Amino acid sequence: MFGEGSSSGAGAATAGVGGGGTTTTTAAAAATTTTGLLLVPTRFVWPHGGRRVYLCGDFTRWQETLPLSPVEGSSSVFQVICSLSPGYHQYKFIVDGEWRHDEQQAHMVDTNGNVNNWLLVTKQPHHILPPNSDAIVLGATMDVDHDMLHHVVKSGATVVTAAEAEASKKNIADFLLRHPVYELLPESGKVVALDVTLPVKQAFHALYEQGIPAAPLWDSASQQFVGMLTASDFITILQQLGSNGAVFPEEELETHTIAEWKEEKKGLVNMTQHSLVSVGPDDTLRHVVDELLSRDVAQLPVLHYPAHALVPELLHLACLSGVLKCICRHFRHVPASVPLLSQPIGTLCLGTWVPGIAEPGSRTLRILRQDEHLSHALAVLLEARVSALPIVDENSVFQDVYARRDITALARDHTHTLPQLNNLTINQALQIGAAQDWTGSGSSSTGSRYMMCLRSDSLRYVIERLALPGVRRLICIEAGSRQVEGIITLRDIFHFLLA
Repeated sequence: MFGEGSSSGAGAATAGVGGGGTTTTTAAAAATTTTGLLLVPTRFVWPHGGRRVYLCGDFTRWQETLPLSPVEGSSSVFQVICSLSPGYHQYKFIVDGEWRHDEQQAHMVDTNGNVNNWLLVTKQPHHILPPNSDAIVLGATMDVDHDMLHHVVKSGATVVTAAEAEASKKNIADFLLRHPVYELLPESGKVVALDVTLPVKQAFHALYEQGIPAAPLWDSASQQFVGMLTASDFITILQQLGSNGAVFPEEELETHTIAEWKEEKKGLVNMTQHSLVSVGPDDTLRHVVDELLSRDVAQLPVLHYPAHALVPELLHLACLSGVLKCICRHFRHVPASVPLLSQPIGTLCLGTWVPGIAEPGSRTLRILRQDEHLSHALAVLLEARVSALPIVDENSVFQDVYARRDITALARDHTHTLPQLNNLTINQALQIGAAQDWTGSGSSSTGSRYMMCLRSDSLRYVIERLALPGVRRLICIEAGSRQVEGIITLRDIFHFLLA
């Protein structure tokens, strides 16, 4: 399913994991097994402790093992440098006699259910820098204790030169060009697709119930994916019908299918038919980012076309947060290669800010009041071409965010008619969504709808939080008053890093 690069490794991994005894060799010996080929020095790190740690993979024929050495200054981090031939490689660690894979590194399940780590080695040598204990602590806390990470990053901020900033951006850009979409695929999960014969209201209700902002559309007649249905579609329908002065007909919403609605109303709502844009598992991460940014979409289907098969396989929905997580995972142990990430966000040309903080001539942040009408909020979201806006109270204190996907909560009852949209306040609309358990946009493992930061926080801190599942933006506030100063989105991060 994922290309020929993984087939030989998966079979070898099965034999290796099933074996009993192991032998030990050296990194130099491993390099001589492919004499005559271009070899690329590659560093392997096991940051999860143990007494004795070994490395085994297809480059050792799943028979020999390479010992990892403790990193100076840390008793829980081990490393080894191997010279590998270019291409895909699968590997696993042996920790105190037990086969282990690192869940924080790219991994996959082979046909027999064994989980192996994997990597793609390119002909361009990987920059191998000696790790330091501070970097290891930072990486170890990335997914565990963000308050501790926040403290470490703020206290370690240093000023970088223009050359160091450009070198940081180049290292990130090179990483995106070297790594495939295959690295975004989760070990397990689900992808929700909607049939175009589904009634419109039922479709948006499904988005709300599943806690997802969009879903691919499947046409059973053509046996192909033909588009995407998003929360923005629902907003457009409400806005355009409302502008004609008509109450949205409930019976039409109940009976019209997605396909019928798109066809009959595309002239009314000025909808343009586009062919579905997708990516493949072998495309580069840079290609994914470029497509997401240039087409101004939040997700792209990852489609695989098996040999001699007419029906594509939907593997995943690629998004910027997934790519950002790959960047974090790759650079967590080599912070010296991206010194730009140590800079406070307030010193960078990044994000959208309120007047007085925003650069002269730049776009300023739009803010909503919680007592404003929902119809106004929807108009601002479309006009400003943003996915969410901060909400403040009468004292301009930050309260919440209203996102495009919040509108799907209205599809489950009768609150989507024009008179109700005009009378419903933003605060009331959010209460409708809160009536059910909601873990959608902006949600974290703690159930928060949003995350906040300060202008003094480092770029690394912001990136680490944006890499969390479901987080698409950070609200920047003033620490004492909790007044909104700005917002930083995933798109802002990638526009800045790849400029």
